[in-house]
This record gives sequence, structure tokens and C-alpha cells, in this order.
Amino acid sequence: MGKATGFLEYQRVDSSAKEPLERIKDYNEFHVPLSDDDRQEQAARCMDCGVPFCQNGKMLCGMISGCPLNNLIPEWNELLYHGQKEQALKRLLMTNNFPEFTSRVCPALCEKACICGVHDSPVTVKENENSIIEFGFENGLMQPDVPAVRSGKKVAVIGSGPSGLAAADTLNKRGHSVTVFERSDRVGGLLMYGIPNMKLEKHVIERRKSLMEAEGVVFEVNADIGKDIPANDILDSYDAVILACGSSNPRDIKAEGRSSEGIYFAVDFLKATTKSLLDSGLSDGKFISAKNKNVVIIGGGDTGNDCVGTAVRQGCKSVIQLEMMPKLPDERAENNPFPQYPRVCKTDYGQEEAIAVFGHDPRIYCTTVKEFIPDEKGALSAIKTVKLEFVNDAATGRRVPREIAGSEEIIPCELCLIAAGFLGCQSYIAEAFGVELDQRTNVKTESDKHSTSIEKVFTAGDMHIGQSLVVRAIREGRDAAAEVDEYLMGYTNLG
Repeated sequence: MGKATGFLEYQRVDSSAKEPLERIKDYNEFHVPLSDDDRQEQAARCMDCGVPFCQNGKMLCGMISGCPLNNLIPEWNELLYHGQKEQALKRLLMTNNFPEFTSRVCPALCEKACICGVHDSPVTVKENENSIIEFGFENGLMQPDVPAVRSGKKVAVIGSGPSGLAAADTLNKRGHSVTVFERSDRVGGLLMYGIPNMKLEKHVIERRKSLMEAEGVVFEVNADIGKDIPANDILDSYDAVILACGSSNPRDIKAEGRSSEGIYFAVDFLKATTKSLLDSGLSDGKFISAKNKNVVIIGGGDTGNDCVGTAVRQGCKSVIQLEMMPKLPDERAENNPFPQYPRVCKTDYGQEEAIAVFGHDPRIYCTTVKEFIPDEKGALSAIKTVKLEFVNDAATGRRVPREIAGSEEIIPCELCLIAAGFLGCQSYIAEAFGVELDQRTNVKTESDKHSTSIEKVFTAGDMHIGQSLVVRAIREGRDAAAEVDEYLMGYTNLG
């Protein structure tokens, strides 16, 4: 380890954040990095454990424990402590194509599995990672790495989210010629339009896109394969195809009054805001506005929190976030031991901002929408909610929600955002290539494989495994790239 007594001498110190009432004035990232000396102290807290669960990345009880990319965390923490940032950068890039993304939007699975966190606070792995990659960009170390030899093989990647970009980056560095097709007007998938600027400013994506272009990757935007461009044209022109189109079918809420004006999916709300922000600084008015409206968000996850933060910045009159499930405990329960991912309640940036503006937590638990209530013109004016209790289902043995009679409540609402997750890939792209889907409407493959039922067609990311995390999508892209490389060359040295 970098310093044998570091975890005893230094307490965890996180980067400071602008106060909520200050940061809601714009859409910029709001964390202030530590000084180099302070960052080295934080790296010194890494214990270099005999069993570093932080880099394990395995499923435990249905949840991932540790980093799915198996990042060499103790190694680059030691190098960071000794001030050897260039060497730390090289170790980081061995396993992670895009640390600048994961160090901003990943929920830090590594930290949840940090042994230092069992009896103390975990190491600031995520912020250490961010300091390393940003040092690389700021000091000219992130230069184009153009393959010395090309294989003569051409690969098409459909979708430019994290899995598609990771597959493209990995295959290009191997020497294959890669073209990435994106149906939107900008590269990045949900990184670009599904994650607000406050968490990931878009120049970070553009910076990486420019680097990949300099290395030889070709990007085609406004290219909707299966609609504007026939799938057969792609199959005829490329030696292999990777479908990485995401899990983009939003889960709907079936309730009376659903057709009322003013009800939107969260992804449409977030995309419209980010696109207008990038196109015109919001001056074009081409976004779904929460200004002076009572906003209700259905869904308690990260996307719901992003909607809270965005609605607050737009000047909403009020904001409520409905969560079907009970509130998680504030500390680990006995049946959720280390190194399992801790199922505990967290208050994220959007909720912090709502508390600062309105004086209370926006979340209401064990509650769902029973009815959308429109006015005489068909515009949403209120919603009827109902409380839920969870009871044991004798047939399945599982706990299921049941409405509590007499618990209905009418809440004023002119804008409702549905952030209830996603149900799988959009069917038209699967149908265009003729690939099979499983029961969850994800592209079907053999276990731990990425090849589909169609020759030379592979899949990766959320389109393959369902809605998941950016860090897991990058893992998917890297694994799919290795499988494609072996298909094209007869062997692979990608890992």
C-alpha cells in the first residue's frame, strides 16, 4: 500500500459542492476538486487489502458488489499517493475506456465494497479516479493512439451509448475499422441526453468523441438503422455488427386519465431540456417546462432524482417524487451484510436541492398514482394517489403491493413525469436484424455470450442485459468487442 498507516491517520474528505441554492442557478457540474496534497492523502487511505472486494465486480444476492470493470484500484491509489499520476493513468486505462464518465455518474460500487468502509468511511475511489483522468486530459497525456496496423475488417456499432462507445474504442485499438451509427443528432446515447449536465457536462463527451475520431473511429449521426437505413445495407457492408441500442422502452403507468395533456416520460423531459440547453441555452423554448407548475415524478430512482433537480432549476412551483417501495433503512440491515451492495436510503443532489428550496424531502413512499385528473380542456390538473402496503402472496411466496382502502389523496399537478424504468429494447431494431428477444424483450444470446441468433450480429449493453449502470455497460462493450475480435480473427488477445 502507498502508506501503511494512511487509513488510520486520515479521515475521508469529499470534494466540496456548491450550496444547493447557489448551484440551481445553472446546469453546470458543481463539485470543487481537492488540492493535489489533499487528494494524495485520500489515496493514502487505501489499505491494499489482501482481498480487494472493491475490484471484484460479482453479483451477490442479485446486486453487483465491487467494480464490474475490475479496475486496479489499489494499484492506482498507491501511484496517486506517491504523485506518480502518469503511471496511475496508465493503470486506470488498462481496464476502463472512459474513466471521465464513470467517475462522474457511477454510483461507486467500488466504494460500497471497500473494506475500509466496514468500520470507517470508504476510500474516495470515485473522486481519485476522476482526478487521475482529468490530470491526463489537462496535461496532454490523452493523445490519439492510432493502430499501427489495420486488420482490413469493418465493424458497425449501432448505438453510441457507453456500451457502443466502449466496443468501438476497443475494436478500433485492435486495428479493426469501426463506424458508429447514432440515430440522434449527437453522440453519447443516454450519456448525452439521459443524464443532465449537472452530473455530466457534455463537453466531456465531445472531448472523448474527438479523441476517438482522431484514432480512426467514424461517427454517423442522424442515422436511424432499421428506419432511415435498411439493416441489410449494414449487413452487406460490414464484417460484424454490434447492436448497442439500449433499453429504451419506458415503463408506462396505466391509470385513468393517462391521455391528459401534461404527462411525459422522464427520458423525454430530460432529453428535451438538454438538447435545448446545448442548442440555444434554453432560449429556443423547445423543451418541456416545469416553470410555475406543480410537478409530480413517478419513480424514486436516479432518473427520478435527475427530474427533481431539473424541475427545480426550471422554477417549478412544487415537486413531489412518488416511490412505490418502502423507504430503505438509513444503515445496513442485518440481512444485507458486507460485501453485498448496501440497500440503504440515500439523499441525492436533486432531493437536496428540493429540500433547500421547499423545506422538505420531495419523496413520498409506498404510494402510487390511481388516477390522472384533467381540467375541462384535457390538461392535467391533479392526480389521485393511493397508499400501498406489502403483503405475502400465498401463491408465489413474494411480497406484493396492495392498495390501502381509504388512503386516496388528491394532489395538484400540472406536469407529471414517469420515471418508472425501462422494459427492454425497441422492437423495430431487433426486427430489422431478425434477432430473437427473450421474455424481458432484451436481445437473446447464450449465457455469457454476445453473439445473437443471426450470423455476424452481436449485442451489448442494456439492449442485452436490460437497464443497468454505465460502468456495467462499458464492461459489456469490452466483452462484446473481445467476442467480435475472436469471430473476425480466429483468436483474441482482448480481455
